[in-house]
Amino acid sequence: MARIHWLGSGLSTVPGIRRLIEGGHTVSVWNRTVEKAEAATVGLSGDFDVRAFTMEAFEATIEKGDLAVSMLPGDFHVAVANICLEKGANFVSSSYISPEMKDLDARAKELGLTAVNEVGLDPGIDHLMAHVLMDDYRNSDTFSKDNEVFFRSYCGGLSEVKNDFCYKFSWAPLGVLKALRSPSKSLRDGDVYNVSRPWDAVQDYTLNLPKGRETFEVYPNRDSFPFMEEYGFEDEWNTQLFVRGTLRFGGWSTAWADIFKEVETLEGPEGDARLVEISEDLWQKNALAEGEHDRVVLSVDLWAKRDGAEVYNKSYLMDAYGDDEHTAMARLVSIPVSYAVEAVMAGEIAPGVHAAPKAKAAEWIEKLKSRGEEMNIVNHLA
Repeated sequence: MARIHWLGSGLSTVPGIRRLIEGGHTVSVWNRTVEKAEAATVGLSGDFDVRAFTMEAFEATIEKGDLAVSMLPGDFHVAVANICLEKGANFVSSSYISPEMKDLDARAKELGLTAVNEVGLDPGIDHLMAHVLMDDYRNSDTFSKDNEVFFRSYCGGLSEVKNDFCYKFSWAPLGVLKALRSPSKSLRDGDVYNVSRPWDAVQDYTLNLPKGRETFEVYPNRDSFPFMEEYGFEDEWNTQLFVRGTLRFGGWSTAWADIFKEVETLEGPEGDARLVEISEDLWQKNALAEGEHDRVVLSVDLWAKRDGAEVYNKSYLMDAYGDDEHTAMARLVSIPVSYAVEAVMAGEIAPGVHAAPKAKAAEWIEKLKSRGEEMNIVNHLA
């Protein structure tokens, strides 16, 4: 039987690992710290084992027909994918497709192997929602290539209870700090909108949530343009807005103002070292405490206008909370990853390098809803 090699058993991985083992799959859980992998599988029975991760040990073990799930730091993904191609195995990751990963597409197709990425939460569930909304719009009576089209997708990992810092960390803050140094590119008012730092583009964003109306802060993240093609936006459309971004509690930009000022000055190795120091300090002061629950808010909106009047306006909205068993982030990252693993092993996704597949979008959303995740389309014109 093909073996699933799940590499990395951090906090965001456990529900997916357990689902695959409970589903009868043959699984090896690899982690540098074996105790963490053992904790992820405690109480389970089935065809699984726990192994100490090194790249050398993994490469010596994986066999033709197996599948590797890389939940390791991003620098490992391409190396793991290359090993998979060399060994005749498939690959899954929740992370963004890097240029180096995309470069493996032709080789993967030639070998008949599949590498699925961007199947976590963001990226992942947001892609699924976008595909479903786009399919709904294209099949609606209001669809026209002459419409003005607007799209936005914002996701944020939050704490259940807002603190003065407007953020609590459920993992090391270094990744969040590094993201603050990244420029973004999106589409606003029909033109390219470049932002060098997130805090230069923060906007208020009000949502009508199940628990009431709430105003957040949002800003564009990374380069949104490749996802226009991914979601099916066409060049000849009159697209006025297209942005994928990050969502934070209202007041976040004020609470973080001093951090923004310092991060903007950091450069080179010394700057990287200082970023680590800031991360460690933030972890000490603002980590999610034992027994506290996290929260994930995801909103994906698609609307269209004709002659200045809205003719289509629908959204997906999710406001999810962690519980005493798992964080919301862990569920929403690792469960979709487990769906992708099963789809690849069943031969349901074509060879090549892919993001969360359009063909599985509606099915995977329904599977998440059957697990209790609330995510429904809202028709604002109804």
